[in-house]
Amino acid sequence: MLLLLMLLTASGCAQGQAPATGASDEFGVPLGDTAPPAPPGFKTQEEGIAAVMSGKVKVIDLGADMPLPQDVIEKKDVEYGRVGDRALLLDLYMPENLNKPVPGLIFIHGGGWKSGNRTDYRYYAIRYAKRGFVVASISYRFAKEAPFPAAVQDAKCAVRWMRANAAQYSINPDRIAAIGGSAGGHLSMMIGFSSDAPELEGDGGNPGVSSRVQAVVDLYGPSDLDCEEARNVDVVKGFIGKPYDQAPKLYEQASPLRYVTKDDPPTLVFQGTSDDVVPQSQSDKLVAKLKEVGVPCEYVKFEGWPHTMDIVEDVNIRCQWFMNKFFDKYLLDK
Repeated sequence: MLLLLMLLTASGCAQGQAPATGASDEFGVPLGDTAPPAPPGFKTQEEGIAAVMSGKVKVIDLGADMPLPQDVIEKKDVEYGRVGDRALLLDLYMPENLNKPVPGLIFIHGGGWKSGNRTDYRYYAIRYAKRGFVVASISYRFAKEAPFPAAVQDAKCAVRWMRANAAQYSINPDRIAAIGGSAGGHLSMMIGFSSDAPELEGDGGNPGVSSRVQAVVDLYGPSDLDCEEARNVDVVKGFIGKPYDQAPKLYEQASPLRYVTKDDPPTLVFQGTSDDVVPQSQSDKLVAKLKEVGVPCEYVKFEGWPHTMDIVEDVNIRCQWFMNKFFDKYLLDK
């Protein structure tokens, strides 16, 4: 599936609307209570490649420099924290003319904790600002600059910044969510589940402000780095900074699964069943643990789809539908 993923990424950035029955929003996401159908996956890698090459699969660029809607404000390069001389930056997207506090969303890009850019989620950020949220897409320190727990500390610092500046940006400080894909999904889970681990807070800014969030969205992120299938993966070893036999405790401390308790925030999990980067077993274990302790959770699987499946338009539309319903349920005042 890795070759398929490369072809998906390279096959173009076609824009357009997914077919839907009934009313949809301006981005093509159905407004009703019935989820759009799951797009059929692939029985084989070759079948998936053929679908891409023939144009049957429409791919989107989540980081494209798309036009900004007239009623959305974009603030780039906002400093949300500082570690020594190193500024931590985010891009902020807000609806114009807010007259009351609205929920805040923090998007965290993937890239194996070693690459990627906060602009990678501009596609989501613009859409959710248009829907009435204040959205931050953050950068964080990569493993080569500073291994675990640096990226976790940066992500928590972003939450503290959003809460500390809630009044300035018309954010409801009691309605903040963390959303991320792959490594960003891992960091979102670490924010959501490790609020009772002071050693992971760091000193990037706004000390004493809570980094707790009220909802988590995990798109195919690893939940357990302390298992056999993860310990020997090069990107995991790079994130931790040491091989497992030299620092087994760090692999445990870097695993969101370790921190799950009954008071953790509601969690929405997306997973492709053909993912050979972050196996389905990672999400299965997470969901089982959340259910065991009583944390509200929703699990949306995409049969026959690989890692970063949401770059495919029909998959993305379905993901947005579930995210919209999830945010309506857990972030919006009723």
